[in-house]
Amino acid sequence: MCILFYFLRQSKRLKFNIMNKLEEIIEQFSDADFQETLELLLDYSEDLPAIPEKFSGELNKEANRVPECETPVYVWVDINNNIVDIYADVAPESPTVKGLVSILVTAFNGVSPEEVESAPQDLLTRLGLAQKLGTRRMFGLGAVYHRIKNEVKNKAILQ
Repeated sequence: MCILFYFLRQSKRLKFNIMNKLEEIIEQFSDADFQETLELLLDYSEDLPAIPEKFSGELNKEANRVPECETPVYVWVDINNNIVDIYADVAPESPTVKGLVSILVTAFNGVSPEEVESAPQDLLTRLGLAQKLGTRRMFGLGAVYHRIKNEVKNKAILQ
């Protein structure tokens, strides 16, 4: 009984932590108009870290590319000691896409797979991007989001 209570308390804490991170990001976007949204995405795009050397040889290989996204987006997911690390490479000429990918990397790096799993399915809508970006771009961004969530889930199962 005590172990079950501890597990339930921990799972609530995990969800609370990832939701805090995401709510902070959502709040930044909530009252932003179209121009402010683009500026926020540009700011985030500048924060996306370069991929580690070990992945640079895998650039332009289809295994890590998100094919639904018109912009070349490559994603790598590692899980070590139940901690998620996400690495991504996005074409520099697509700062809005790079900005969203950077948001996802910021939100999901350093958390558990369970926290990534608990992230809301409608995150892009909550960010207000659906109303401000075109349908094609939203399709691609949604594909990146789901790719990250699925990769984390699949790698967590293998652990």
